[in-house]
Amino acid sequence: MRRFIALIVIAFANVAAFAAAPVFNVKNLSLTWEVVDNNYKNKQQSLTALIITNNGTETLPAGGWKIYFNSSRNFIADAVSGNAKVLQVNGDLYSITPNQNFKAIKPGESARIEYICENVVVNYTDAIEGPYFVWDASPDKGYLPGNFIIKPLDPKYPGLVTPEVIYNQNKSIIDIPADKLPKIVPLPLSYQETEGMFKLEPSAKVISADPRFAKEQAKLSAFLMKAFGMQFTSVAASNTITLGYKVGFGKEGYELSVKPNAIQINATTATGMFYGIQSLKNLCPSAVYADKQKSLEIPCVEVKDSPRFGYRAVMLDVARNFQSKQQVLRLLDLMGAYKLNTLHMHLTDDEGWRIEIPSLPELTSVASKRAHTLDSKNFLPASHGSGPDFSNPAGTGFYTVADYIEILKYANDRHITVMPEIETPGHARGAIKAMQARYNRLAAAGKKAEAAKYLLYDTGDQSAYRSVQYWNDNVIDVSLPSTYTFVERVVDDLVAMYKQAGAPLPAIHFGGDEVPAHVWEKSPAYEALKKTHPEIKNTGDLWYYFYGRVNNILKKKNITLSGWEEMALRKTTLDGRPAYVPNPQFVNEGMQVDVWNNVLGDGQEDLAYKLANAGYKTVLTCVTNLYFDMATYKSWDEPGYYWGAFLGIDKFFSFIPFDYFKNTDVDKNGKAIDRRMFVGKQRLTDYGKENIIGLQGALWAETVKTPQQMEYMIFPKLIALGERAWAKDPAWTTELDSAKAKQMYNEDWSRFVNVLGKRELPRLAYEGGGYAFRIPKPGVMLKDGKYYANVQYPGMVIRYTTNGAEPTAESPQYTGPVDATGTVKFRVFDAKGRGGNIAQGAENDKPAI
Repeated sequence: MRRFIALIVIAFANVAAFAAAPVFNVKNLSLTWEVVDNNYKNKQQSLTALIITNNGTETLPAGGWKIYFNSSRNFIADAVSGNAKVLQVNGDLYSITPNQNFKAIKPGESARIEYICENVVVNYTDAIEGPYFVWDASPDKGYLPGNFIIKPLDPKYPGLVTPEVIYNQNKSIIDIPADKLPKIVPLPLSYQETEGMFKLEPSAKVISADPRFAKEQAKLSAFLMKAFGMQFTSVAASNTITLGYKVGFGKEGYELSVKPNAIQINATTATGMFYGIQSLKNLCPSAVYADKQKSLEIPCVEVKDSPRFGYRAVMLDVARNFQSKQQVLRLLDLMGAYKLNTLHMHLTDDEGWRIEIPSLPELTSVASKRAHTLDSKNFLPASHGSGPDFSNPAGTGFYTVADYIEILKYANDRHITVMPEIETPGHARGAIKAMQARYNRLAAAGKKAEAAKYLLYDTGDQSAYRSVQYWNDNVIDVSLPSTYTFVERVVDDLVAMYKQAGAPLPAIHFGGDEVPAHVWEKSPAYEALKKTHPEIKNTGDLWYYFYGRVNNILKKKNITLSGWEEMALRKTTLDGRPAYVPNPQFVNEGMQVDVWNNVLGDGQEDLAYKLANAGYKTVLTCVTNLYFDMATYKSWDEPGYYWGAFLGIDKFFSFIPFDYFKNTDVDKNGKAIDRRMFVGKQRLTDYGKENIIGLQGALWAETVKTPQQMEYMIFPKLIALGERAWAKDPAWTTELDSAKAKQMYNEDWSRFVNVLGKRELPRLAYEGGGYAFRIPKPGVMLKDGKYYANVQYPGMVIRYTTNGAEPTAESPQYTGPVDATGTVKFRVFDAKGRGGNIAQGAENDKPAI
């Protein structure tokens, strides 16, 4: 009898196990996300819907599953449809759980879950990301649906930029003949075209009597060999390019002389020679990148050049979404071409640790991987739509030591310094969870002292907080001695990599931004530290304690501490209210601060100038003008965030580093600003100007999932960044007559966009196999029954259709007004035939002839 009962139990267990396994194939489901009402209940919120459609032959049960997704938005928990609950898990991860009102979905049927987003929707970046299913009976594995569709927002939604708006913006651009344009970008300090052309043939020879230019000589020879597709015979003395040493050009300056019978480049350093060669390459026709050449005609010029700012940087976030080594090398190629000299690599964050630290393998074995998890014990959870498994290269990946050394050498060859960023003490969830996994592994082996050596959180800490990105466990406990052991260990491994690569490491960036309120308040480690450090009165004082110790670690190794602006600020009160002021404690420590926060209307518009005036070496990384990841303008098909500004290439070009208040005309929503917001704000003093060491364009990568998206967001804005960081201040920046300044600006802007359309973008269409730069949407105006079109970059080709089809590279080319009815579409194409976003003309009501 006992055996019979046992058999029954075993049989029942087998049935239960079978029942627990998911039998429904989620690949038979398609999900559709749409905006139902973008002004729900007359508030700045949207009613959105997730529609589940069953395309299979089995019924999706009414419960026993959840949908997980990522979003940068907040949601009201209870679905308006009454059939589900939306809950935040942590960070940008949310779950949707069906309730008792949800009905099973039979084959061929659909169900809607409608819920409120606490913001309006503007572009497709606002949609939810990467939804996947998890069965309650199998909670450790997620399943992607067969399809996920995002339905576009109604193009008639108020406030969106229309093709007509674009047309009117482009109207002021002057079409300048190609032969009247300067041939070098960034615009040199002194540039003069002279009579004649230098004919460069395969018999050309690059000569240099100075060994310090040997590498640059070899690189120029390699470029020419590729251009002609053959080795040079080097026989004609009149067909030479001479690289000469000459004192007086400083670290990065050069002179370039092109005469009908010879080319001479002089510089004092290899860096200056490199930039002189970039200008010579700029003089070459763009065809050199498209096909092999029999000869090249180079215009005769006289150039003397040096940069305005010594620090010209791009910040690349590879922590949120990873980019491959090859993609970083492609970025370095164009940084060198446009004379940018610092790559600031944001290597770590809450959502990923992307560089191998040999001494601490868990940093990459745990924190470089993302998949479905609710405990983060072995890897990090899905973020930014990375999905339920490791297969998404944006979510999972890191640079090995060998990869990083290759990046460093590649950058060094282009005279670019790579500055690593290790985010602390906030934005550090990846590191915290990795060191927790290390602790668990060693503690289980009985090695408790070794386990605690690099621990980054106090296990007894009961502090409750939420970061700006909604994480509740992403801040390192700076009261722990193990925190500084960790910092020094990471620094030592980085130093070793740079030494092996033969690359400079002048500075390491240690973050410092967006640490939320209420951290450390209930940390036992904090309470213990206060007893031995009477100068620490509250958790605010931990800030100065932490960065003081990190600075001392770096100073011993002759490395400068760099960080975001918060690193240089001190909490205080002003008129009884919390306030931040430049921290006098660190002014003389030589720290470098990157200042991003000048959001118009938020009260910190002058923060960069305050810090520079106070003595801090300041890099302008202003969100209003220099963030690559901001959407170009308010349109469904323009990706990116827009919390700081809508930011087209004109914002980069129009930036005035020493007086960015001057030509600021619209707020972050594109509305005309009230200039009274600048009353009482600090202006930059002459002393402060000396402390503005450069500019930095920043690509935060929450919205950047692929190499193509990375290039779309960065290029050609990077060229405008190079122009503003290298070239001298244009005359329009200091002109006092506002009407004259506006006219001067438009002439300079027209010069720049013509250079892009007629010289630089034809080059980038082919260089390196072609870059996926943003091709502008054409402007379209319906006037007197005809369609008029224009483009932001004169020289690019507009094509159109009149039958509603998408224009292709074979569609008719726009050469003048189009007389048509029906659905008329326009599209811009690059030199290689790649098309941009489509503009649809307004409906033409005139009767067809």
